[in-house]
Amino acid sequence: MGKHSKEIPAKKWLTLLLASAMVVGIAGCSGNNKENNTAATTTDAFNKEGLPIVNEPVTLKVLTVRWGSMGDTFTQNQWLKDLEKNSNVKIEWQVMSSNDWAEQKSILLASGTLPDVVIGDQTFTDSDIVNNLTYFRPMDDYIDQYMPNLKAAMEETPEMKKISTFPDGKIYSLPTRLPSRPKSSRQPVINKTWLDKLGLKVPDTIDDLYNVLKAFKEQDPNGNGKQDEIPYIEVSNDIISPFGITDLNNNNMLVKDDKAVYYPISDEFKAGLKWENKLYSEGLLDKELFTQDATMVSAKFQNPDAPIVGFSYQWTPDAVFGKWSDQYVTIPPIAGPDGKRYTIGNPIGMNLARNELLITSSCKTPEIAARWADQFYTNEGSIQNFWGAIGTVIKKNDDNTYTLMDPPTGTSADAWYWDQSLRDFGPKYVSPSFEKSIVLNPSSGDGLKLQLDKLGNEYVTTPFPNVMYTSEEFQELPTLTTDIDSYVNTMRAQFITKGAIDEGWDAYVKKLNEMGLEQLVKIRTDAYGRYMSVK
Repeated sequence: MGKHSKEIPAKKWLTLLLASAMVVGIAGCSGNNKENNTAATTTDAFNKEGLPIVNEPVTLKVLTVRWGSMGDTFTQNQWLKDLEKNSNVKIEWQVMSSNDWAEQKSILLASGTLPDVVIGDQTFTDSDIVNNLTYFRPMDDYIDQYMPNLKAAMEETPEMKKISTFPDGKIYSLPTRLPSRPKSSRQPVINKTWLDKLGLKVPDTIDDLYNVLKAFKEQDPNGNGKQDEIPYIEVSNDIISPFGITDLNNNNMLVKDDKAVYYPISDEFKAGLKWENKLYSEGLLDKELFTQDATMVSAKFQNPDAPIVGFSYQWTPDAVFGKWSDQYVTIPPIAGPDGKRYTIGNPIGMNLARNELLITSSCKTPEIAARWADQFYTNEGSIQNFWGAIGTVIKKNDDNTYTLMDPPTGTSADAWYWDQSLRDFGPKYVSPSFEKSIVLNPSSGDGLKLQLDKLGNEYVTTPFPNVMYTSEEFQELPTLTTDIDSYVNTMRAQFITKGAIDEGWDAYVKKLNEMGLEQLVKIRTDAYGRYMSVK
């Protein structure tokens, strides 16, 4: 109970009882699971190579969490059904909704009895795993002995191993490398109709951009006779990316000359603040910058009477601007004061994640689970678990290329892929060389993003990686980041709206140091050092 709780309402008791019942349902293999115990104790039932994995059927309980009300239609993916038949490993899927997973997760971790396998990084976070390490099996020996596909992937793409190695040097969760992902994150998007109407060129430098935004503000490019244009609508890391601030993971860290750098006290950040203050003071940034929510921003993007937003950073324009989408184009990154261009993203692709599969200590047949998981790390297995099965969603062509079929009428491609596959969740590896065989539609969805990616991917900087923290570091981090991040954000808003950046800078840095910045940077730097030392 929480420290303020005195009694539990009847409705809460019912929720707890239901959740407890759920835990019993998703518990792992135990002594009365005949199939699993047989496989664990009968050596000739298990095959170290080839298929089937076991000569007699074995059942694994596999838990995964899906967004909202997505359900379990992905379990009918033909590749998964064929794997079950060919491997003799039957899967009892336990599919949970993200809507109520937080409470169910707490009860499950408190119980200590987990299913055999956990899939998807939405299920358990780094801290869930690090703080409950005894619940999960170290995977290093299993990878070495039973997972040749994953082992080869880690050799070809060493970041797969780096991202999966925990502070004690062991691997507890398996990684993914999604296919056909771009290198860049959001990119600059501008209203080309407005540019053409005003006789302006696509801005190339930060000075060009300033002049274009000023023209957008003053010359009524939407032609409705009102000065309702909003040249630039949001404050994010993107707006200061021309200054070399390319923070992909929103943790205020950069890598510069192979060193971890906390940038909110850097000269580049200070210069970016001055640029933002200039835009704000001249009415080129939305005056509701710090008071609007995502719904209000979306309403401005899709303003019904006329387009009113001039410039933004987006994944693809078509997903944001509604009926005005045709007026917007993605452009190359804007050159900063140093003449260089910087794009937020990752040079090896926006496609790496960990915690995509864990084998729990409750599982009595980890070698079987490991061999089953390794089947997901083939090229064909991965694309079928990202988009959908060959023959259902993917067409395999005579020249050994792969084309995505059109979704059913009335269904978006993305919704269809989530319906037919594990999509972003679960273990995958598509070799960079195999990606050349995947043919995507360049005018929509994943294919469009790859086309737009060509505009800026050569300028993508190496981000501060998704490092791993120890249990002790996880205890310290929230206290430090809550106060420090909040203060940085508050002062950024103040500097943008009120200026006085030079005058207030020393006091701002002094206050951050008083709040424990040195310790925060030490934790981040130590974690970065561990990440980089993995061979």
